[in-house]
Formats: sequence, structure tokens, C-alpha cells
Amino acid sequence: MFWADWQLYRRQAVWMSMLAMILVAVVWNMPTLQFLLYPFRLFVTFVHEAGHGLAAIATGGEFLAFEVAANGAGIATTRGGTRAVIIPAGYLGASMFGALLFYLTNTIPFPRLIALALGGAIALLAILYGRTSFLAWQVGLAFSSALIVISWFGRRLWTVLLLNVLALMTGLNAVLDLKTLAHILMQRSQGYHLSDASAFAQEIFPGTPAIMWAWIWAVVSVLILSVGVYFSLLNPLLSQSLPASHILRRQQIYIEDHQAVNEHGSQISGKRHSE
Repeated sequence: MFWADWQLYRRQAVWMSMLAMILVAVVWNMPTLQFLLYPFRLFVTFVHEAGHGLAAIATGGEFLAFEVAANGAGIATTRGGTRAVIIPAGYLGASMFGALLFYLTNTIPFPRLIALALGGAIALLAILYGRTSFLAWQVGLAFSSALIVISWFGRRLWTVLLLNVLALMTGLNAVLDLKTLAHILMQRSQGYHLSDASAFAQEIFPGTPAIMWAWIWAVVSVLILSVGVYFSLLNPLLSQSLPASHILRRQQIYIEDHQAVNEHGSQISGKRHSE
């Protein structure tokens, strides 16, 4: 029963993920709908700064607070930890968040539980670390409240669609932020620009150009998102499109193996009986 429900969910999730891609592409490319991207832009900053803080905690440091600005900028305040991990954890963390959410949404048949857990985690981050920034607190509680409400009252397929949209918006914004950063650094190559890439170049690898790290992180972010999409969407589609001869061959191998195991078991039983 569970296996049949899981297979049905996987088929439905594939269609919902493709619908989410279409919706995101339409909103992204229509100037009249650009205002819909603004809340997601702030949420990406929320995830970005939380990524810095969580990386500090993971490497033995402290996460003190973070802020979100109305223009989409942000800052995280940490103490201790490994800077080589903390600095890139903002951009790469946002990409990993998008890829992981996309994967979990399309492979685990409990989207309401995912929405509830994610809403609770976001609310906790906002309350514990965003309390000094009114906008960070607003963004966190707004998205957490929406996710919790959806988890309680939303239909399963609508929950899948909304989680996919959130995952794609977050992941794509993280990559585009890196492309924008690389463009800014290219224009200001003769001056100092406060950014994660600049901080990484100065603190971790002095003498290296910040733009190099921005592009490296952009490539890694694309790879992270590609892996998430492959295992969530492309792999199931390829599995469903296997030729019939291949499927029959797999079933034949299974039957032959099953018969061999039964014959082996019968031989052992016969020997014991004769003894």
C-alpha cells in the first residue's frame, strides 16, 4: 500500500515540479510580475545570513545575530569558528537549501510535514538570531507562518507546488546573486568592495582576486542545483522511460534469483530430513 502511494506521489511530484518551473520562468521574465520576486529576494537574504551563522556553530563558533535590509543586503554577526567555512556558507548554503528542499519535496511523500518542519525552523532562526533586525524578524515569521498554515490546511499537491516554487526561487536567486556580485567586482576591480568574495580573498587566500571566488562559488552553486534537480526530477523520468525489454529482463533476473534461492532452501531442508 505504501509503495503504491509512494509511486503515485512521485508521479504527481514530477508534474508539480515541472509546473513550478514554468511558473517561476513566467514570473521571472515578465516585468509586470517582478514585484512578486521581492519577498523571495528577502527570504534568500534570510537564508544566506542564516547559512553564515549555522556554519559558525557547526565549526565550533557562535551565531550572535543577523540582519536583513530592504534592498536585499544583509549581515551576519558571528564569533569564532572556521572562517574558511563560514564565509562561503552564505551563497553555497542558499543553493544547498534550494536543492535539498527541491529533493525532499519530490521524493518524500509527506510534503505537509516538510512544510511544518521548515516553518518551525525558520521561525526559530528569526526569533533567536533575527530579533535585532525588524525586517529579518518580519521575513522569517511571514514565511514560517505561511508554511505552517499550508501544512495544516493546504492540499497535498498544492503544498508540493508551493515548496517547489520556494526551492527554485531560493536556489536561482542564490546563483543570480553570485553573477551580480561577479559583475560588481569586475567593475570595481581597482577598489575595495565589501562582499563575501572579497572577505574570502583577503582573509583566507590573500593576493587572489575576489572575482575568481565569486565565479567558483557560482559554478559550485549551479552544480549543487543540478544534482538536486537530477535526482528529484530527471532520474525518475529516465527510470519511467526505460524500454520494455529492459524492464522485462530485470523481472526475469528477479524471478530466476528467487527460484534459485527456493531451490537452495529445498536442498538444505532435504539434507536435514535425510539425516
